[in-house]
Amino acid sequence: MTTGERIAGVIGYFLSKGVKPESELKYSDQFSLLVAVMLSAQCTDKRVNMVTPALLKAYPTPEAMSKASANEILHFIGSISYPNAKSEHLVGMSKMLVERFGGIVPGDRDSLESLPGVGRKTANVVMAVGFGLPAMPVDTHVFRVSNRIGISNNARNPLQCEKVLMANIPPELCADMHHWLLLHGRYVCTARTPKCEKCDIKSYCKYHGKKNKQ
Repeated sequence: MTTGERIAGVIGYFLSKGVKPESELKYSDQFSLLVAVMLSAQCTDKRVNMVTPALLKAYPTPEAMSKASANEILHFIGSISYPNAKSEHLVGMSKMLVERFGGIVPGDRDSLESLPGVGRKTANVVMAVGFGLPAMPVDTHVFRVSNRIGISNNARNPLQCEKVLMANIPPELCADMHHWLLLHGRYVCTARTPKCEKCDIKSYCKYHGKKNKQ
């Protein structure tokens, strides 16, 4: 089975379920999405969702957050991983949004990646989820599942994985595919012990096929 055939099979299965996948991060606009995604780096969505309501109530806009100090932000996100660095990044990101982008979150990669604390994966999430653009965020779940199933040509890093997926997935389905793979990795194709007995796409999975031959 080719990479394209595997991807087509996986997409076909998820489309047949008729469920629109959504981010488990809670947000209300592009700014709150950007804040939540920045906080989610090496942290669970559940934990992020616990701190963002109070944080964004206090600082609901780039203008408001740009006037805060890192210590003030730290008060709200102390339970998040790497809170000191993320506090600095949130303040810096907000200031740049105000000074360079008129307080509006940009939708292009170069502008997003110019913001403090925003890397390629974060930019991709904002583009795909916040703007509905064809982008493929590759986090640890998407990277693991893609390689395990066999739809990323054994990519050695997230960028390679992203390029293979983008080349084989219809642009209008990139955001959905990101969520399908992420949630599948979070709840079924888990890191240490994948739940193959509960997996409905195992017929397309290279890992499952090899395991059955052993």
